[in-house]
Amino acid sequence: MGNQVAVPVDAARPAVDPTPETPAKGAGRLARFRAKVRGGWKRSALAAAAGLALAAAFPPYDIWPLSVLAVAALALLTHGRTVRQGLWTGFAFGFPFFVWLLVWLRVIGWDALFGLSLAEAMFLWALGGGLALTSRLRGWPLWGACLWVAEELVRDREPLGGFPWGRLAFANTATPFTPLAALGGAALVSFAVALTGSLLAYLVLRVVHRGSAPTGPVGWLKPTAAVLAAAALTGGGALVPIPTTGDTAGGPASVKVALIQGNVQQPGMDFLGRPMQVLNNHAGETERLAAAIKAGQAPDPDVVIWPENSSDLDPYSDPAVYARITEAVTTIGKPTLVGALVNGPDAQHVQNEGIVWDPISGPGAHYTKQHPVPFGEYVPFRSVLMKVITRLQRVAHDFYPGKGIGVMQLGPARIGDVICFEVAYDDIVRNTVNGGGRVLVVQTNNADYADTGQPDQQLAMSRLRAVEHGRAVLIAATSGISAVIRPDGTIESRTAEMTAAELSATVPLRDGKTLADRLGAAPEWALSVIGLLACGGAVLVSRRRRPSGSDPAATA
Repeated sequence: MGNQVAVPVDAARPAVDPTPETPAKGAGRLARFRAKVRGGWKRSALAAAAGLALAAAFPPYDIWPLSVLAVAALALLTHGRTVRQGLWTGFAFGFPFFVWLLVWLRVIGWDALFGLSLAEAMFLWALGGGLALTSRLRGWPLWGACLWVAEELVRDREPLGGFPWGRLAFANTATPFTPLAALGGAALVSFAVALTGSLLAYLVLRVVHRGSAPTGPVGWLKPTAAVLAAAALTGGGALVPIPTTGDTAGGPASVKVALIQGNVQQPGMDFLGRPMQVLNNHAGETERLAAAIKAGQAPDPDVVIWPENSSDLDPYSDPAVYARITEAVTTIGKPTLVGALVNGPDAQHVQNEGIVWDPISGPGAHYTKQHPVPFGEYVPFRSVLMKVITRLQRVAHDFYPGKGIGVMQLGPARIGDVICFEVAYDDIVRNTVNGGGRVLVVQTNNADYADTGQPDQQLAMSRLRAVEHGRAVLIAATSGISAVIRPDGTIESRTAEMTAAELSATVPLRDGKTLADRLGAAPEWALSVIGLLACGGAVLVSRRRRPSGSDPAATA
């Protein structure tokens, strides 16, 4: 046998590089993925809870401090996150918020509720991404508050004319923030609420990151400034003067009004009942008021106001309807604002109008609703959607939009008329005031949504408009809520829902303009542009800080 060389056992095996440690590395990746999932679900759940809290800040709950806390929660959940994480967090916040806020849409259908909530949540999806992006900048609470205004600006206008429900300002119509509306409109109120919430989030992060209270004068400087700024925003509204008395520059200083709420047969989509029933309800309530005035049991008004759709048929084409309105107005003997559906201008359209009806000369000046409600008062893309969604066939005619503002002379008062959802749109109400309206009238028909919370939400919007424009607001509703609101936003009187009622009051007539009237939409656009510029600045800063060769998607 030849000589054999002893080979060590280890040397006989193929060499293996221990560096990759494939099983351990895979386990590490799996652990990190699971941690991300757990963290993502927790963040999503917290965002959803914050969205529900924001919904509770609105009527009919009116827990307005939750609007500040919800903003703070969203700021904390998006702070320091990637834009992708911020986008998802914004959606997780927005979808449950809108579902609860708009739950009254279940009357139309749950699909309508979830569909609109999904569409509206996409705006908060974008807001969440913007908040995450700008959280990397110095002064991020300010930029975040500006982005809240930008989100509302776009959502109030697009698509199909926009849908302003859910603005932060509309959760703060009787709060310390409310007087700011007289300076910069609803947009300034939203900005103040958003900035206060963002500053609260900043203070929380200071405590969490430092683990203790700041030390030394320099350490206390920023937190102190944040506290003072939040206090100024919250309490500063008390310094804003809100005029409540009438003036005589444009006529009498006040007017005595009677608001008629005739009620409907039943709430819901089929509120009209048989033809002329709603009209007879309002005519009959007006005649009962006339009898009470004659007996000395009720004050004699200068003018009478009926709600939207108080005549369910066209008085110009139906002699019986014309005669019934004339009979009631002649009995009360006062100029009456009548809400009616008028046929035209062609066979496919009707017009939603407020008509000044004189007891002697009959119908005169009128205002046609400028902003019909998509899918409720007209069907976009009708020829296509009617084949897919058969329920839309209930909207037999599209409402034709009016072209002018609702300034009309009603007896001794030059009124500014807006109809129903139009009270939610800044420019419609503002143009009415700047066009000469001395008192605001909101003719509305909320019978579809009676006892759902929607009438309360619309009432809150009217309170904000009173402060914003320094005008009394008179709400006449078919089934409620009718109300008399003073120029400082306080409710002088209101009705219950689903009942026939009448409200009488003497309200001031004003010609003076608030700063908000003069500035118009300028504050909203300025704040929005600042927020968008901050997003651009954050992108530039991110690119400069990004190491060469890094994956851009990690921060995008």
